[in-house]
Amino acid sequence: MERKYEFRRRLEEVHKPNRREPSIHAASGELEVTEDWSIVVADTAGPQLIHTAKDLQDYLLVSMNISVRLIFTKNVQESASSGTRVIVLATKEQLPTQAGALAKARSYRVVAEAERIVVCGYDERGAAQGSYYLEDEMNLREAPVWKLGEVEREPLFSPRMAHSGWGLDRYPDAHLNAMAHAGLDAVMVFVKDVDDTPEGYQDFNYLVDRAALYGLDVYVYSYLTSRVHPDDPDARAYYESTYGRVFQACPRFKGVILVGESCEFPSKDPNTTGKLRLEWPKDQPQTKPSPGWWPCVDFPQWLTILSDTIRTHSPEADIVFWTYNWGYTPKEDRLKLVRAIPDDITLLVTFEMFEQIKNEDVTHVCVDYTLSNVGPGEYFRSEAEVARERGLRLYTMSNTGGMSWDVGVVPYEPFPEQWNSRHEALLKCREDWGLSGLMESHHYGWWPSFVSELAKRAYWSGSRSYEETLNLLAKRDFGEAATPLVLEAWQEWSEAIRHYIPTNEDQYGPFRVGPSYPLIFRKHVQMPAAKHAMFGNEIVVTNYEPLEDPRQSLGASRIDVEIRSLERMLERMNIGNERLEKALKVTTERKRTDGERMLGLGRFIAHSVRTTIHVKEWWKLKRQFLNERDPGEAALVLDLLEELAGREIANAEATIPLVEADSRLGWEPSMDYMTDADHLRWKINQVRSVLDVEFPQSRKSLALTDSK
Repeated sequence: MERKYEFRRRLEEVHKPNRREPSIHAASGELEVTEDWSIVVADTAGPQLIHTAKDLQDYLLVSMNISVRLIFTKNVQESASSGTRVIVLATKEQLPTQAGALAKARSYRVVAEAERIVVCGYDERGAAQGSYYLEDEMNLREAPVWKLGEVEREPLFSPRMAHSGWGLDRYPDAHLNAMAHAGLDAVMVFVKDVDDTPEGYQDFNYLVDRAALYGLDVYVYSYLTSRVHPDDPDARAYYESTYGRVFQACPRFKGVILVGESCEFPSKDPNTTGKLRLEWPKDQPQTKPSPGWWPCVDFPQWLTILSDTIRTHSPEADIVFWTYNWGYTPKEDRLKLVRAIPDDITLLVTFEMFEQIKNEDVTHVCVDYTLSNVGPGEYFRSEAEVARERGLRLYTMSNTGGMSWDVGVVPYEPFPEQWNSRHEALLKCREDWGLSGLMESHHYGWWPSFVSELAKRAYWSGSRSYEETLNLLAKRDFGEAATPLVLEAWQEWSEAIRHYIPTNEDQYGPFRVGPSYPLIFRKHVQMPAAKHAMFGNEIVVTNYEPLEDPRQSLGASRIDVEIRSLERMLERMNIGNERLEKALKVTTERKRTDGERMLGLGRFIAHSVRTTIHVKEWWKLKRQFLNERDPGEAALVLDLLEELAGREIANAEATIPLVEADSRLGWEPSMDYMTDADHLRWKINQVRSVLDVEFPQSRKSLALTDSK
């Protein structure tokens, strides 16, 4: 069993201990690093390069069980050209003759000769990525063995930014280090004011300092309020007191992300209310969207005043405008705005959202953040085309940190084939429309996994194929005997997510929290939540009801289609779980713990799918009961509801051992714990109260009506 938050200990383990397989040694055309080797850096190396050298030294000790010296030299060129049994880490500036054709930030070249490895980065960040590449390949080889020859690699996307998976806006050094190892180059922090986040005080300059040590930039995710229209006489003073104040205090922020719902302003666009969402009178019906949910014609004015203000303090700031909130609006309105935003603004477009998808005889709309639809959607495609025409820098919200809102309280989604399809689609958009940057997670954060390793492979030039990488990862993590079964399990899981139908009612309901989601009959309940959580239970709607939208079929028409599709998803998840369970029986003992944790993840997802099916069936039966006039027929429906409640109680009970074994299951950074053992027991008690109190009351009411 793990205590709450104990998963953080695992997150802070950047170098996994004892990866080395003692029987593996260098073969023909390979070299082997042994304890008489040294790591060499120039005595003029900067802080990041020195840290990288220490990191590599730690890796070789912890993961490969060999201790090597770290040497600072005045002549790094001599070490690179004639040193013996050395790993040289340097930059293009320090080793101009070894740099080859390096021309891009963070790129690197690795040259391996009989007793020497030279890692030359375009810059210190490149040298660090080259060092991490040594680690990656040695991990796959399960030995400190390296192939002779040379390789030159460069990143295909920048930035690759993500939120923390350790805790909302919390970035311990080890987590920053792990993110850098995964190929990310930027992190995000929610900002309300100077050194102020939704969870309280944080020293932003200290965060920027520490992130830089690992080659990471820091972006502001704006939660700053904009109460003044850019036309107002005091607008410049106002925005200097908000955005200007933040960037004056921390000018080394890399940039800012602006999304309508988080930082809307009182637009004068007649299609909107003209008021901020929270300022609309509660006693008046709202017939128009708030400004944050419409491509307002005066957004360009607002962006201009923000960019002028911010760049007074940080001239190179990357100002990122995210069109997430109004992808549902008419295409002409969206594209009119994209054509009007200033040239120096970066456009961020969500990759797969708003797409209308036909399932059987009904239409669904792809709601935010799902892997079930690979993308790109028409919304992304249309705005990307205009960005290309205008020469705007283009980013996308891709979720390729390994997670989306499909299942809200898991660390990552173990569906490698579908992730690979997403990676390939993004690379195609890089070719077609110049897509250059990725936002890879939202507040559910980033988690290291074999999925994040697949993303890193996809986003660097000179990588081996997806199929080869997947085989190597399975062999590394489970052993050769288990590999065929593991690959079958991953294939079944990948097929499972293709049967997931994303809906708002599910992503704000049973799929957001899984088996802790209540079954409400008449008495409304709110899920318990931690006081310190940013959202807690605020983004969980417990009184389940299909949500209607003019772009999709009615909920009553959709629900049976959704149940059938989720039953297919559950079948695939269960087959995958069975395959992985068999694989674990032939997995070597030292690899079994992580494998069992992956199986727990697969089972948790299956239990979440089962809960969602039960919730939909519950809604149908409850609706039937409430509309049934004949008391005898109504009593029969109540019997069906009672039987369904019993099955869901059993489902929740079966989930408890999983969350007790893995403290990351049931937790999400912005909600905190919503599906730990306590929440599951709360849900079980809630359903039992329906059976013990509400159902007997309903039966008494039925007895007061004569049968036909």
